[in-house]
Amino acid sequence: MSVTLPTEQATAAALPKTKTIYDRLHFLWYLSRRSPLTLLGAGIITLVLIMIIFAPWIAPYNPDKISLTARLAPPSAAHWFGTDEVGRDLFSRVVYGARASCGAAFMIVLISMSIGVMIGCLSGVLGGRIDTGIMRLMDVVMALPALVLAMALAAALGPSLFNSMLAVAIVRIPAYVRLARGQTLSLREQVYVKASRTYGASPFYILRWHILPNAMSPIIVQATLDLGGVVLIAAALSFIGLGAQPPTAEWGALVSSGRSFMLDQWWYATFPGLAILITAMGCNLLGDGIRDMLDPRLRTR
Repeated sequence: MSVTLPTEQATAAALPKTKTIYDRLHFLWYLSRRSPLTLLGAGIITLVLIMIIFAPWIAPYNPDKISLTARLAPPSAAHWFGTDEVGRDLFSRVVYGARASCGAAFMIVLISMSIGVMIGCLSGVLGGRIDTGIMRLMDVVMALPALVLAMALAAALGPSLFNSMLAVAIVRIPAYVRLARGQTLSLREQVYVKASRTYGASPFYILRWHILPNAMSPIIVQATLDLGGVVLIAAALSFIGLGAQPPTAEWGALVSSGRSFMLDQWWYATFPGLAILITAMGCNLLGDGIRDMLDPRLRTR
C-alpha cells in the first residue's frame, strides 16, 4: 500500500492549476501570433467593461458637477479631455458614458437575441403556416431601413434611453429570427433529431436539447458583430435627441452637444466620437476573430 506524503499531495493539487494557467497563457500567445487583431478587439472590449464596472473609481470628477470658471477649458493635466460648456469634466463624462452607450448596446443585443432566437427556432421546428406567417412578418420589418424604423419607433415611444433601447431591440429581432430559423432547418434533418422525433419527443424537448445547443455558435458570432452596429445606432438616436436626455452622460449626446463648438473647441466632440469609433471597431474585430475560431474551414486554413 503506497503512502502519499503531504508535500506530494500539495504538489499534486497544484499541478492542475499550473497546467490551466499555462494553457491560458499559451492560448493568448497563440492568439497573438495567429490573430493579433482579435486580441486587440478583446482588449478594447475588456477596457470598455472595466470602464463600465469601475467608472466611479476611474473618473476623477463627478460627471454632472458644474464649474463655470472652467468652462470650455482645453485638455490639460487637470482635465485630460477638457471641459464642456458648463465646466463639466469630459473625461469623467466619457467614462460614465460607457455605462449608458455600451450598457444599452449589451442589453439591446441580449434582448433582441433572446427573443429572435426563440421565435426563429420555434418557427423552424413547428413549420407550416406558423413558419410562413412569422417569416413574412420578419420580411416586412427587414424591408424597412433599420435606422429609419428605429427613429420612428423611438419618436413614437418618446425620447429616452429606455425607449431608444426598446426601439433598436425591436429592429434587430428579425436578423436573429432568420439566422436561428436557418440553423433550425438545417439541424432538424440530422439523424439524432429524427430519432428523437421518432421516439415521441415534443417540439419543445427537441428545441431545448438538440436545436439550441448546436445552433448557438453562429448566433454568438452574430451577436458579437452586432454590438458595434448597435452602439452606432444607439449613439445616432441620442445624437438627434431621441435617446439619452441631458444631463445623462452618453457618447452620442456628447457628440451632439459638442458639434456647435467644433471650430474652436475641437475636443468637445472629438473624444466622445473616438470612444464610439474605437468601441465599434473592437466589437467588429472580436466578432471576426470568434467567427474564424468557430468556423472549421477558416480555422483549418
